[in-house]
Amino acid sequence: MITVVITGASAGVGRATARAFARRYGGDAAIGLIARGVDGLEAARREVEQEGGRALVLPVDVADAAQIDAAAQRVERELGPIDVWINNAMVSVFSPVKELQPDEVKRVTEVTYLGVVYGTLAALERMLPRDRGTIVQVGSALAYRGIPLQAAYCGAKHAIQGFTESLRCELLHDGSGVHVTMVNLPAMNTPQFDWVKSRLPRAPQPVPPIYQPEIAADAIVWAAEHRRRELSVGMTTVAVIWGNKIAAPLGDRYLARTGYDAQQTHEPADPTRPDNLWHPLPGDHGAHGRFASRSTTRSPQTWINEHLPAIAMALAGGALLWRAAASRKA
Repeated sequence: MITVVITGASAGVGRATARAFARRYGGDAAIGLIARGVDGLEAARREVEQEGGRALVLPVDVADAAQIDAAAQRVERELGPIDVWINNAMVSVFSPVKELQPDEVKRVTEVTYLGVVYGTLAALERMLPRDRGTIVQVGSALAYRGIPLQAAYCGAKHAIQGFTESLRCELLHDGSGVHVTMVNLPAMNTPQFDWVKSRLPRAPQPVPPIYQPEIAADAIVWAAEHRRRELSVGMTTVAVIWGNKIAAPLGDRYLARTGYDAQQTHEPADPTRPDNLWHPLPGDHGAHGRFASRSTTRSPQTWINEHLPAIAMALAGGALLWRAAASRKA
């Protein structure tokens, strides 16, 4: 039996992750589903149950610490001790910094960053006395490299990365059996681009290349089962993180030239389109966005990343065999 809590579980990556855990563990899966939108949560519950698992719908705003703690209490009371807690909930605003409003930045920070802090605190309160459990922070390439038009979101993701590093050091200092890991994602084909608050003249889109949310979901499940410090999903994530370490000024100039157009389609923005910054939108929006025809369902880089120790051992063994064969010929 495994008890998992997923924030942002009603749509996008969180929705795909709920399905992935249910598919992986079947009748042994008990999943607490946290989000604001009840319609999406109920649909996620049905999908978990179709795979044989149990699910608990928890309509919660992760920006409220008391709501998060109460949800954790209910999960443990109705589903059992929490084994895995996944912090995934987010909101964003597409806007130049000069046009951002203070309350918008506050809201993005409260959901995307403080929601992770509150979820982590709720998980630690229950995991530390048992000396076991895993906390998965769903990060992003944008936790390491800010891009134009998403300053509030990038700032929140950077904050998650710093917070998680501090926590990791403290857990190591205490010799704790609780593990924290961060899964950094590339651009994903999720519904967020249809409901994110935007001031762009054209409709927002993920920066290509675009990955289907199941790739992220499978990586999150893998990270929950392995004690890896961090996992980067997709070659673009690796390129962005390392490119920023090596040549950040070049990245600044490149994004200044390309970052605006890359985040917009050719369609004009709909000024009447509702957004989910302050309230969830009604209906079930599922895991996928509208960019399926431009999205990939495979990530060889992620597979290689997950199997690095085995690959390294195989390469080392091959090198030893080659040297032995070469020495015999000599």
